[in-house]
Amino acid sequence: MAGLLSTSSSPHLRANDSVPRIMWSVVAALVPACAYSVYIYGWYSAALIGICVATAALTEAACQAVRRQRITLGDGSAVVMGMLVACNIPPVIAWWIPIIGTIAGMAIGKHCFGGLGCNIFNPALVGRAFLLAAYPKDMTTWKIVGAAAQIDATTTATPLMMFKEHGLDYLVQHFGDKAMLYKDLFIGNIGGCIGETSAALLLAGGIFMLVRGIISWYIPVTYLATLALASIIGGGDPLVAILAGGVMLGAWFMATDMVTSPFTPRGQLVFGVGCGLLTFLIRKFGGYPEGVSYAILIMNTTVPWLDRAFPRRVFGTHLSKSRP
Repeated sequence: MAGLLSTSSSPHLRANDSVPRIMWSVVAALVPACAYSVYIYGWYSAALIGICVATAALTEAACQAVRRQRITLGDGSAVVMGMLVACNIPPVIAWWIPIIGTIAGMAIGKHCFGGLGCNIFNPALVGRAFLLAAYPKDMTTWKIVGAAAQIDATTTATPLMMFKEHGLDYLVQHFGDKAMLYKDLFIGNIGGCIGETSAALLLAGGIFMLVRGIISWYIPVTYLATLALASIIGGGDPLVAILAGGVMLGAWFMATDMVTSPFTPRGQLVFGVGCGLLTFLIRKFGGYPEGVSYAILIMNTTVPWLDRAFPRRVFGTHLSKSRP
């Protein structure tokens, strides 16, 4: 009889979720956008993605070995982190620079806090922020494709930079008309970082994760809606705001990181609104045209407070009694 009965402490709930299932589902969701970047930018983009993934895996293994922990490369978390770092770098960057950023993100952003499940900041964004501070010129040099190729310089501005420096009218004129602008932004016929070009494929990956139950809608929807509304109030174009730059990548794949985002729906709604507002403010008043990375990193610091302000309800009790 002992072999037929398995007991554990309550609650007696079982689910099919596991760290490997979640992480490899995120990898699958990222593959279409990464594959499209290889199609439009060339095989060097594939090499950069491979370099980042390999560096993340080796750094993870080294950190776990030093800390005398079990090597857990099979759970896929290092692969996700490496892919996200690659998605946040230009497709023409020197191959050794993302190695530095990936090591910084994995070692400092993840393992200095205790490893998977203990980090307070998104490790991939830590790596991106480190590279932006250390190599600002390399991180803002782009490869030109599609409509943007009309300008014969590989260091020309992305649509988001053109919008910030010259305004919407200049951006529309550059692409021909608004319909063509929206189409190129949605499909990804533009320059930018490896993983932030095709809003359509990033959206498809986000929907895939929603269907699989990997993420909920609270953060990405409130993030995008808040940024769009703030852009309208600020006199901008809401579609340009959410389709240009790294908003789609950040909203669906990085702000939703379960380790660095709130537990409860109400906390996630506030988190998404905060990300949207900060992204707008940084873009509007900051010197750098993009604000997604810093907005999410700043909101990561509020997660402990949000979890205390909006706690989970203890089963069988009133919500007020659930507060610590």
